[in-house]
Amino acid sequence: MPSGSHGFIQVSSENPAYFSFSDGSPYIPNGINMINPSGKYRNNPDSALFEIEGWMKNLSANGGNYIRVWLSQSFWDIEDTKAGEYNPEKIKRIDRFKEMARENGLRIKMTLEHFRSLTLQENNQSWANKSVYHTSNGGPLDSIRQYLTSDEGRQLFLRKVDFYQNRYGNDTLFFGWELWNEMNAMKGPEDDIFFEWNETMLKEVKKRFPENLVMQSLGSFDYDGVRPVYRKMMLLSGNEIAQVHRYLDLGARMEICHAPLDIIASSAVEEIKSYNPEKPVILAETGAVEPSHSGPSKFYPADTAGILLHDILFAPFFSGSAGAGMCWHWESYVDKNNLWYHFGRFNEIVKDIDPVSENFVSTASETDDLRIYTLTGDKTKLIWLRDKNNSWQTELRDGKAAELISGLRFDLKTAGADVSSQSIEIYDPWKNKWLTTSPEGSLLHLPDFKRSLIIRITL
Repeated sequence: MPSGSHGFIQVSSENPAYFSFSDGSPYIPNGINMINPSGKYRNNPDSALFEIEGWMKNLSANGGNYIRVWLSQSFWDIEDTKAGEYNPEKIKRIDRFKEMARENGLRIKMTLEHFRSLTLQENNQSWANKSVYHTSNGGPLDSIRQYLTSDEGRQLFLRKVDFYQNRYGNDTLFFGWELWNEMNAMKGPEDDIFFEWNETMLKEVKKRFPENLVMQSLGSFDYDGVRPVYRKMMLLSGNEIAQVHRYLDLGARMEICHAPLDIIASSAVEEIKSYNPEKPVILAETGAVEPSHSGPSKFYPADTAGILLHDILFAPFFSGSAGAGMCWHWESYVDKNNLWYHFGRFNEIVKDIDPVSENFVSTASETDDLRIYTLTGDKTKLIWLRDKNNSWQTELRDGKAAELISGLRFDLKTAGADVSSQSIEIYDPWKNKWLTTSPEGSLLHLPDFKRSLIIRITL
């Protein structure tokens, strides 16, 4: 389907917890971070773009509908040699990326910047350094703080935004414009200047892209000290989407980040929703990492079934998010393990659902065997059953195969279901198989399954 056939993506005026297109039809994000090509084709841009196109095709073929790119990543960075000058070769790469996304029916979240310092002395992460802005390299600035506070720094940001606006305009292709990746990862920005900059720039970018969504992101929500920053940013005027990043990270200070991934994801969404942001909530970055984000998880090679990706996609939506969770490690995990079909399994559940008109309310409960995530709408009740005895700990760490759950009877009252005259369907996302059934009273005989099942009740 052409990317612009339904118009622009917007926060629903009827139900601001969800998205709709400008023609009123629903939009449920189902996608992945696709920040840059792998290092395999570092010196061959054509091959790198071909690699990205392959990922796009796999995502699109499985019902995926959006991706995120960092325009400031080295492969795309148009301002790579001198402050204020833009590289025509990099511009062509972005042009091609856009058209590949359009050809595959994918919307793009355009992340404008990601740098954290101007020198390696400030921050030794070379991938997060914007050295061309520093005075030692002919730039106008001597620190990140000067970037945030000075006219020169602010104009560097806005001139680039103006360039993109003049070149691309308010395209229906764009999911939206994100000011920065994890901006609080800068050294010492969590003060009034930081928030004033963000409030100002959210408004300035919105002026330039009035038909597109505008948003900001913060670093992984993995310690209590970041809570006030998250709360303030998610409620900030002009920040149209409440985004959260959280990973399975055994080095994180928050114990919740060591839990089964469905709990990690659902708790992140529930936390942000508790701020009552009156805007859509998205788990915009997640996955599994080595302690303190020191690399991709050592458990990825063993996850050939995609249990981590399954939880990433399903848990946020069933906890009240506006869409699926957005996985990192698109190349080293999802593509390497050929897990693209999981996006299709999520799409199978939501393709006929309009969350705006449903007015979904999310609840969670559990039995001895199951965690029960429920979305109760005006016309539909969706129930995701997750086996409590299966997780990354059992299957990936301990090497224990997922057990077949057989003969289980599920009491629909546990999920608040009145079963008087309803159509009940059960979907097995691991087999991609539906079946229609009827309860005996309130008891539903579940088919044999592993890991999880979804129940759809038409009210």
